[in-house]
Amino acid sequence: MDFKDYYAILGVSKEADDKTIKKAYQKLAKKYHPDVNPGNKEAEEKFKEITEAYQAISDPEKRRKYEEVRQNYESWQKHGGQGEYDWSRWQAHPGEGSYTRTMTPEEFAEMFGTSDWGGGFSGGSGFSDFFSTLFGMGNIGQSSNSRRRAHYSQAGQDIEIEVTISLEEAYYGTTRTIDTNDKRIQAKIPKGVSTGSKVRLAGQGTQGIGSGPNGDLFLIITVEPNSDFTREGDDLTTAIAVNFYKVILGGEVMVRTLSGNIALKIPPLTQGKTKLRLRGKGMPRLENPKHYGDLFVQIQLALPDDLSKDEVSVLKELAAKHRRL
Repeated sequence: MDFKDYYAILGVSKEADDKTIKKAYQKLAKKYHPDVNPGNKEAEEKFKEITEAYQAISDPEKRRKYEEVRQNYESWQKHGGQGEYDWSRWQAHPGEGSYTRTMTPEEFAEMFGTSDWGGGFSGGSGFSDFFSTLFGMGNIGQSSNSRRRAHYSQAGQDIEIEVTISLEEAYYGTTRTIDTNDKRIQAKIPKGVSTGSKVRLAGQGTQGIGSGPNGDLFLIITVEPNSDFTREGDDLTTAIAVNFYKVILGGEVMVRTLSGNIALKIPPLTQGKTKLRLRGKGMPRLENPKHYGDLFVQIQLALPDDLSKDEVSVLKELAAKHRRL
């Protein structure tokens, strides 16, 4: 008969507390439960093994006895381990232990966050010889008043997929074809999204188990930088070159917005780097797409490179007059 390292089976240290042991078992039981792996004998055997380990070291009395056996067995190995280890000294006497106890539905609900786990462990046909020798004979998942197979229900997992779109697509909204879970879906991306936005597609994650709901699919949005606009929240900023005649005398210039070109009035004597606001010409607000941010237009002075001699002469006269004032 082989010694069983129940700590290694559950993937915990020998010093693990009850909470750590319970959490480790919960994770493994969900993974290897027969209802999750129908027809998979290997998973079923693994489930029995981790259930046995949990039965052994989650119970204080059993764990104390197991610790005595483990320490004695390891000491015997360190001293050469000659012959066969004497297991008889640890054999449980008739009536010893509470080996047939199963978890109640309430305990399962507390451990797994669901009441669908029935009245006990499922899929067990008996403890190992090692466990039975130490703690007595018994059946995993069976008790005198509960023989039915537990039913397992678990929600499907959520899936996250990164999606990159242009600023124009963020302005108008767009769609993406997503291949996931052996299916293809057309995902709608609403207008107004920004980098870091999460678009939730309910029920498009992995399939739930039993009566558990499907998980959700989340699109993690990245909006590409745009050469014409910078974005801050729902507001946009763009720059436009204006010749010095309009900067001085005022006038109109055409400004490109994401919804089309629009005329912008330049006040007389506008200073360079002045920002003029076009209300409602920014990005649609994600939470209320009928409302928009603003577009700020930064004025950049553009000097003409084709001035005539007469124009230069006039400018010199104006400059000289300005210095005398």
